[in-house]
Amino acid sequence: MFRRPVATDGPAISGLIAACPPLDPNSAYCNLLQCTDFADSCIVAECGGALVGWVSGYRPPAAPEDFFVWQVAVSPAARGQRLAGRMIQALLARPQQAGVTHLTTTITHDNRASWALFEGLAQRWNAPFEKAARFERDAHFAGAHATEWQARIGPLPQSARP
Repeated sequence: MFRRPVATDGPAISGLIAACPPLDPNSAYCNLLQCTDFADSCIVAECGGALVGWVSGYRPPAAPEDFFVWQVAVSPAARGQRLAGRMIQALLARPQQAGVTHLTTTITHDNRASWALFEGLAQRWNAPFEKAARFERDAHFAGAHATEWQARIGPLPQSARP
C-alpha cells in the first residue's frame, strides 16, 4: 500500500534509511519536515503494517517542471519487486505533480542500485537520460564526500505523469 507520509512515520523512516546504506542519514527533524511540509512530494510503502519503502522528493523552485528525487529507500525484505519504481510512478501521478516534465536526482558513481533504478525508468518510459556531475568531491564537499552525478530523465511520456 502506498500513501502520503505523516509525522508519526518519522522514526520508521529514519530507521529504514539507516538500514539502506549508502544513503546519507537525515536528521530526525529533517524526516519530520519531509513527512509534513513535503508530504505531497514524498511517499511511503507499507506491507503488513511495516514501513518497507520511502521516496522523498520536491519540485525545485527554480525548475518547477522538474521533480527531484531526494532519497529512495527500500527495506531488504521488499527488494526485487520494483517497489522503488512503482513509488516514483505513484508520486508522479499525484495531482500536485501536474506540469512535471523531467525527473532528476543525484547519485554517487558507485551506487549501482540507484543507477539501475533511474536508467531502468528512462528505458521503460523510452525517455532521454542525461548524466552530468552536479556536486564535485573537491569543489563542493572539500574531499569528504564522493561526487554527486545528476541523472535527468525527460521529457517524460504522458504515461509517467498526471
